[in-house]
Amino acid sequence: MRRREFITLLGGAALASPLAASAQQGDRVRRIGVLMQTVTDDPEARANLAEFVQGLEESGWTLGRNVRIDYRWGGVDAERLRSYATELVALTPDIVLAVGGASAAALQQATRTVPIVFVDVTNPVGRRLVDSLARPGGNVTGFTPFESGISAKWLELLKQVAPDLKRVAVIWDPSAPGPDAIDALQSVAPSFGVELRAIAAYDAGTIERGVTAFVRDWKMCARSGGGDFCGDRGVALRAPRAWRGLIGLIVTLSRFATVHRDLIITLASRYQLPAVYPNRFFATGGGLMSYGPDFVDQFRRAAGYVDRILKGEKPADLPVQTPTKFELTVNLKTAKTLWFYPPALFARADEVIE
Repeated sequence: MRRREFITLLGGAALASPLAASAQQGDRVRRIGVLMQTVTDDPEARANLAEFVQGLEESGWTLGRNVRIDYRWGGVDAERLRSYATELVALTPDIVLAVGGASAAALQQATRTVPIVFVDVTNPVGRRLVDSLARPGGNVTGFTPFESGISAKWLELLKQVAPDLKRVAVIWDPSAPGPDAIDALQSVAPSFGVELRAIAAYDAGTIERGVTAFVRDWKMCARSGGGDFCGDRGVALRAPRAWRGLIGLIVTLSRFATVHRDLIITLASRYQLPAVYPNRFFATGGGLMSYGPDFVDQFRRAAGYVDRILKGEKPADLPVQTPTKFELTVNLKTAKTLWFYPPALFARADEVIE
């Protein structure tokens, strides 16, 4: 079955309710639960799930014949995620796919016996989902999208498009346990001559107020003529284009940033902030650039882990895997609109969106 056909299938009632399990005579139907921390109409989430289902198909699992899938969509509501995790476990699945850290934590709370494979979970050791990446040690394993070194890369890319960068706002998820992206960024920021401001992403309101306050405080600082830190003797106030590129934005991976990505991209455009994002769909949605792993690949590989566990392997014996490749995506139209388009950036980009 082709990828587009899978997306069509997943776009209908298949994701709103359990898939039918009209098994052929003699086949044992295996049951897979999926807990999402996005909303049901998120096109990226649906496309990722299509890849997961296609991966299962390639391993011999056919929907409606020898496997069924029960989906639950919790969004960013922690209580709903916990409720859906309990609900999925009550269905006695053979295995559960957890998408995101909050989903994985909710499922681990609900069961210590049903195998859980996670994707898009940062810092799984810090979250106490696994004992270590090499030896998970329990009923949970999966795929983590980032290593700490990516934080330096985000700052390096921002400095490349805005060499005079002084302050950077960082949108992050304060509910995620440390050490996490914000800690790694704080450790490397001084080497880039940059000061960070953390913006807690709890909901759309906190994101918008945080970014707006960050820009407002910068302008007040520039108005006071605060020297190198605020700009050159208040130059930001006298010539609006002169302060462009002195402040920027980093968006770390979080369920809140994913759900509110359109708002974040709009704010970066409104305030003319050079910004780097963790996932390609930010760049395709109008963000300046993204740098991160191939998230779709995690879903393909997760299907392989699910297949192996359904065939008898244990999660404790399957190491948590990290990405093997990171990709830089740049939006050319946005770069021209914001006046941030150094040729070297486009030369090194894996993909340029026009």
